[in-house]
Amino acid sequence: MRPAERPSKVTVDVERFMRHVVPVPESGCWLWIGEWNDGGYGRLWIRGKNHQAHRLSYELHKGPIPDGLTIDHLCRVRCCVNPDHLEPVTMRENTLRGTGPTALNVFKTSCPAGHLYTPDNTRIDARGRRSCRECAKLCSRLTKRRWRARLRASGFNERGRPIAKDAGKAVSSG
Repeated sequence: MRPAERPSKVTVDVERFMRHVVPVPESGCWLWIGEWNDGGYGRLWIRGKNHQAHRLSYELHKGPIPDGLTIDHLCRVRCCVNPDHLEPVTMRENTLRGTGPTALNVFKTSCPAGHLYTPDNTRIDARGRRSCRECAKLCSRLTKRRWRARLRASGFNERGRPIAKDAGKAVSSG
């Protein structure tokens, strides 16, 4: 049996499920009026275990959720359990469809200072985050200037050697 054809892990009576649903004709959403989790998603207890209502709805009406996929609310309403508003997608796709910082940053074409994110001006770190090379250069220059000023104020040059107190003063012979 292929992963996409695996049987549902949970069996629940459709009538019991639908007792917690209120259809909204204007939007087409089926709102879950049962218990919710802290994130606003519906949940249902079945045989001593908590299950997410939107995932149950998808499995009841459309079949098993393919391995490696998560359920996305096309209507953007977390408590909606209408199977026509639910779609199995990758976690990345689900995140990019949302309104969180990750989704918003994907569409940015320039850094906060206005430098374009071009291949030559963009650095990607080990965690996949991008940064502006031009801003990094400017920051580095500013840091070096501050460091040099602190050294000079402390009486040292850039190499850490003491600055001669009489250097640069004219010696008078008298």
